[in-house]
Amino acid sequence: MSGVDRTAELEQLIAEFEKSGLRELHVVRDGVEIYLSNDGNSIGLSTGAAPVVPAVSPTPLSPAAAGTASPLPAAAPLVPAETWPEGAEIIRAPYLGTFYRAPKPGSPAYVEVGSAVTAESELCLVEVMKLFTTVRAGSDGIVHAILSPDGALVEADQPLFVIVKG
Repeated sequence: MSGVDRTAELEQLIAEFEKSGLRELHVVRDGVEIYLSNDGNSIGLSTGAAPVVPAVSPTPLSPAAAGTASPLPAAAPLVPAETWPEGAEIIRAPYLGTFYRAPKPGSPAYVEVGSAVTAESELCLVEVMKLFTTVRAGSDGIVHAILSPDGALVEADQPLFVIVKG
């Protein structure tokens, strides 16, 4: 890998980190160790507190591909957008991660289709590197559709729920 390719790959990683909403990221790949943090009080690598993310991509994305294509295939929603009611609230994934409908394995799902929700109702969790983010409804209404299967990898801004205001 040339220095130019590595620079483009690092720039892409930093851009994705900034968009992700994560506090910290620690990556080790090809003999390079990177620690990124949005926490001004972070001690850094000396603590070993940040999770290590093994790189799984065998080849870096080219700068051209980084701006036009996603490295992960987008999952088709379980309910096509054409069937969503007009004016419905679409709840989206805050960042790339794993979508969980329940607070822990074996527990009932936060909501089902037809559930009444308030603005503060918890709908799901999105997890990345053991950091779980609660996704809330944001407005009162009824869950019209759940657009991702439990345990699926979702992309940033991917639609997760359709809420009909009510």
